[in-house]
Amino acid sequence: MGTFSICLVAAFIIGSWYNGYYKESHMIVKTDYNKGIQDISNHMNSLKDQLNNKTSNDNINEIINNNIEDNIKIYITDDSGKVMYKSNNSKESKLDIHEVIMKAEDFKRQCDNATIMDSENGIVQKIISFEVQYEDNEIDAITFDNKSTYLIITGNPKSRAAYIRPTHSLFFSGLLGIAVFIFIFYFLTNKKMEYIESILEGLNKISKGDLKYKINLIGEDELKKLADNINSMAGELEEKIEKERAAEKTKSELITNVSHDLRTPLTSIKGYLLLLKEKKYKSYAQLEDFVGISYNKSEKLEKLINDLFEYTKLSNRVIELNKTKLCLDGLLEQLTEELYVICKESNTVIEKEIMTQNVYVNLDGDKMVRVFENLLMNAVRYSTKPGTIKLKLQDKKTSVLITVENKCEHINKDELERIFNRFYRREKSRSEASGGSGLGLAIAKSIVELHKGRIWAESEEENVRFLVELPKS
Repeated sequence: MGTFSICLVAAFIIGSWYNGYYKESHMIVKTDYNKGIQDISNHMNSLKDQLNNKTSNDNINEIINNNIEDNIKIYITDDSGKVMYKSNNSKESKLDIHEVIMKAEDFKRQCDNATIMDSENGIVQKIISFEVQYEDNEIDAITFDNKSTYLIITGNPKSRAAYIRPTHSLFFSGLLGIAVFIFIFYFLTNKKMEYIESILEGLNKISKGDLKYKINLIGEDELKKLADNINSMAGELEEKIEKERAAEKTKSELITNVSHDLRTPLTSIKGYLLLLKEKKYKSYAQLEDFVGISYNKSEKLEKLINDLFEYTKLSNRVIELNKTKLCLDGLLEQLTEELYVICKESNTVIEKEIMTQNVYVNLDGDKMVRVFENLLMNAVRYSTKPGTIKLKLQDKKTSVLITVENKCEHINKDELERIFNRFYRREKSRSEASGGSGLGLAIAKSIVELHKGRIWAESEEENVRFLVELPKS
């Protein structure tokens, strides 16, 4: 609708301009006698009214000379043409009535042939223009002194300049307006049609699966909005498909990892039970070893299954947090004391750096103990021996920051990005030497995120640090 209006207005403006220009450039100047002829006719009518039924006693000459003008002569004659009265500028004493009548009729024919009807701004005007000037002759019968006489007026009608503009200019300006409308409409819509074809081409590519294709955004009209919406739709669709692929890949990896981690202890337990069933032990002590190994394997299997269930519930956000206001520095103190024996056996020591005492945070104590216990146990497990683990607590305005740092083998950037993935272990072989299920950090990350916090890892040469930031409220 906007394009149509623009074309219509432009066509009207250009057509109107051309109409005025054409009229002015093709204007003709003519000598117009129409008003002069009308003036003579008016004199005739006026004199007829004044002289009709007059008598010789009336002041006839005065009436005639009062109506005289430079360009006309006035006569009153009898039937034979003898001049009875005349204006002061007339010399003739006798006129040929027949000749006067013929001249009057001839002049009327000349006027009819020379008449031009001019129309300007809706007003029609009559123009009488001669190539050669003719003398006007007006003759009419009047009753004078109870006799039939003739009133005759002769003379050259006065002229004036008349400007005649062509009447067909509107036709040409209309044609020009239509041509301009068609040209501008084609020019504007042609680009839009090309853009529509570009959008259709983009839709065709997107429909065939090329979701990365982006339609060029041109202009600021509805077509641009349409193209932008199509791009957004394709982007959202691509994102959803990528998420579905990632979810499918995650599901596949989860099944593979769970199968692997369950198969290993189950195979071991099955092997030892088979030895016991077939009584392939050499002594009672060896039997107890087989039973003990099987029991330990089943405990690890139980831990793996419990971790897997817990991670699944945390990931699906089906666990409700039981938040209470806890003293975080006290919780960390208690946890380090509980790990004292394990640290001593592993030839490691925990150095605490508590910046502020009595730091209270609103959190689920049981869940958060699991996070810090996991971070500290990882530090004990992977730190170089003998080693020192640094535990730092910083109180900020609206949050707290807990840092666990230790020395270990260098961790590259790629490993840092994957370290919170489930079933990720730094060991290239998925052995059970470290005793981990591969779910600890993934569970810790889910718990922290449930508390609206964040957890991340940093590596600097042989130092690795895990940082947990939690909101106070």
